[in-house]
Amino acid sequence: MTHLPTGRRLLDALFGTSPSPGPAAGDAGGSTWRVPADDVPHARTWMSWPSRRSIWGRHLGGVQQDIALIARTVAAYERVVMCAPDDYSATEARASCGPGVTVIDSIPTDDLWMRDTCAVFRQDGRGRLDAVGLNFNGWGRKQTHRDDAEVAQYVAEFTGLGFHWADFVGEGGSIETDGDGTVMATESSLVNKNRNRGMTRPEIEEAVLRAYGAEKMIWVPGVRGQDITDNHIDVTSRFVRPGVVMVQVPPDDRNDVWARDAREQFAILSAATDARGRRLQVVRVDGPDTVRSRGSKFVDSYLNFHLVNGAVVTAQFGDAAKDSAARRALAEAFPGREVVQLDVDRLMAGGGGIHCSTMHQPLP
Repeated sequence: MTHLPTGRRLLDALFGTSPSPGPAAGDAGGSTWRVPADDVPHARTWMSWPSRRSIWGRHLGGVQQDIALIARTVAAYERVVMCAPDDYSATEARASCGPGVTVIDSIPTDDLWMRDTCAVFRQDGRGRLDAVGLNFNGWGRKQTHRDDAEVAQYVAEFTGLGFHWADFVGEGGSIETDGDGTVMATESSLVNKNRNRGMTRPEIEEAVLRAYGAEKMIWVPGVRGQDITDNHIDVTSRFVRPGVVMVQVPPDDRNDVWARDAREQFAILSAATDARGRRLQVVRVDGPDTVRSRGSKFVDSYLNFHLVNGAVVTAQFGDAAKDSAARRALAEAFPGREVVQLDVDRLMAGGGGIHCSTMHQPLP
């Protein structure tokens, strides 16, 4: 197929231009392409340097320090490529990140949320890799990100990989995959007219499964309109391995919309089966009782972690008991990997976390 997918039509209407479409995501030369789980060996991690004061205001410097800390930490385990939008920003990023991080200015970006803007990488089981773009449109046209809308294609070109646009609009953080046929997502983020107007849930599900090479979609309702992402699943629920998920549950005395959503995700996933017919084992992780930040957008998620070669990079919030419990839970879930906890409060006060700011590129 060579039709212009729905997502690119939306981007064309929003930004006025659209890259030339390639084959559809499910039509890649007859091979079976699948997005693997996060725990496969990585070639590198992609990141993006925050540079726009129009987005971050007086918080920009602190957010840059947190991104640099994440980049240096990940670079101790695998290669990191940091995209910077211009020469000045690249120089700034190199000074902050140090020589262990490769900084390039050939892929312009608007902001730092590489999980949502970067290509999603797929394997075909024959030692080949390709990339899919999820038609990023500023989280439902809440913000205009002209450069970020093209990052997926530019990353694929940079790596020399085949590239395809998916037939739906979404973000990498909106979909979790076990790499074994099952994906999960919030309805609020994908079944939403700000991204996939005119598409039914079954149509969106079919497009997601085709792009990810999966057979079953597990939906949870999510929360609509309360944050810029419309509630990405990677903050609350993550696959550990096929048949096993982790869900972060808030303290019992919390009853806000996010707390109710987390408990609902726990209940739905506890009753769900995956593509292979396995009843999901759900590992509960307790969220912190207290955090250092008072920001209204603060993400207090231990599960917004980034898996790297040999480690799990996650957050800590200054709640000694819950931080330690989360560390133990992640160490048990991912044996053989070091658990590294970082204070990245300034980043997480911006509405996202470590997983949101990174995208892994698996080895073929």
